[in-house]
Amino acid sequence: MRVLIAAGGTAGHINPALAIAGALKKADPTAEIHFAGRREGMEYGLVTAAGYPFHHIEINGFQRRLTPKNIARNFQAIYHLALSGPRTAVILREVQPDLVIGCGGYVSGPVVRAAAKKGIKTAIHEQNAFPGVTNKLLAKDVDVVFAASAAAVEKLGAPDKTLVVGNPVRPEILTQDRAAARAAIGAGDRTVILSFGGSLGARRINEVVGALCGWEQKTHQNILHLHATGSRGVQLFKDLAVQEGFTPGPDLVVKEYINNMPELLAAADLVISRSGALTLAELEAMGRASILVPSPNVAENHQYYNALELQNAGAAVVIEEKDLTSEKLIETVEGLLATPGRLAKMGQQARTLAQPRSLDMITERLLALVKTGR
Repeated sequence: MRVLIAAGGTAGHINPALAIAGALKKADPTAEIHFAGRREGMEYGLVTAAGYPFHHIEINGFQRRLTPKNIARNFQAIYHLALSGPRTAVILREVQPDLVIGCGGYVSGPVVRAAAKKGIKTAIHEQNAFPGVTNKLLAKDVDVVFAASAAAVEKLGAPDKTLVVGNPVRPEILTQDRAAARAAIGAGDRTVILSFGGSLGARRINEVVGALCGWEQKTHQNILHLHATGSRGVQLFKDLAVQEGFTPGPDLVVKEYINNMPELLAAADLVISRSGALTLAELEAMGRASILVPSPNVAENHQYYNALELQNAGAAVVIEEKDLTSEKLIETVEGLLATPGRLAKMGQQARTLAQPRSLDMITERLLALVKTGR
């Protein structure tokens, strides 16, 4: 079996694609799995580090806000779009896939569409409750549509061939030992708060979490707080420490990046973060309470719609960035901590949304699809 997976742009597209690739390889060790994406994108490093062959294709999205800079980008996007057809044809000839899977990002569009036109078996996976434009356009052409959320089914426009499977998460997320994870960080009986805003860092999240850290230390809360600033927030958080009067130490651990996310999620009682699809899938799989701050800078405001599903289930509190103040965050955390068992109950509600068999469901359907032949 030869498989070509197209995914790019963000970890929320690429990590599910890698999880699917790993599951297919486990099910069929003889499978040859290739990836298509941008060499300058995040996908190149993640895919090649995982050991899969990588085929470069340059494709960019169009900018809706028309500024001189964005107009220039749109001309470049048109140029790359014109070249994407011939480049896709070359990739398909090289790989000769039995199956092509699109996992999101602009790169999925030309690759999956060309494969479908050739009669190659095709599938897409939509990670968000509010589908992206590319997947909405592809849904009518592919053989199978995988949706993470039931809310996305009608929006994708192909309900008769859409399966709700959730978002596949890394296997290590499902195998963590909470007691061991808490012991490893010396949590004791403290409430563990884990906060982060992405690899680059989210300025507003850093600012309000800084105020929260100041409140925790001034009021002597029984909290162990673990915070990742992101690369752009390192100096900002140092400045906030002076401004808000907090000091990293036994009750506050500050890092630029979190390299052991599965372990820290296992140890946490409350997570403060953005609401990307991958993050939410991991919160659900782990059963963790959360305060979610959707990024306002994503297409179709999909992080907000993702987050609403957890809030509606009683698993999270959603605060839009336009409403996010230091006072609001402190008030929310204080309220959650005031009711014994509240965080545990929210975590239980999060787990009801999880799809622990997501990868199994996807793999079974893809293998059945390939068996039907071209």
